[in-house]
Amino acid sequence: MKKYLIVILASIILFSCNKKQENCEKPASDKKFDMYEMSEMAILMEQMYVDNERLKQRIIKGDTIGKFPNHFLKIHSSVMTDKQENDDFFKQHASEFIKSQELIYKDAKNSKEHFNASIDVCVKCHEVKCGGPIVRIKKLYIK
Repeated sequence: MKKYLIVILASIILFSCNKKQENCEKPASDKKFDMYEMSEMAILMEQMYVDNERLKQRIIKGDTIGKFPNHFLKIHSSVMTDKQENDDFFKQHASEFIKSQELIYKDAKNSKEHFNASIDVCVKCHEVKCGGPIVRIKKLYIK
């Protein structure tokens, strides 16, 4: 009698475990992942960050500065995540940013000061527009 009881209990446990797995598992084809797609502006700003990180290292080491990266000029035309953010405030700060970046390359003797001024422009704009990357941007300052 004990043997039958053990077999019945084992069957119930086994059956209930299989039932739970059926309810929990979904076929791979049913799973959907929404991938975040960066806007043109977000991609450009990521590239500008990388370029400025490299520029910072060249300035610190006293290496040649090189040429102004013309792709920075896309800041005026790149599509933003929220198109309404491309307002007069942004356009003004984008122009200031370009001017401050160009100064780094035109006046290499004062590149550190121009570089930090350029980072100031980024921070000031991001304080109003998109605050998320401010901590990261501030890491670009040359001390």
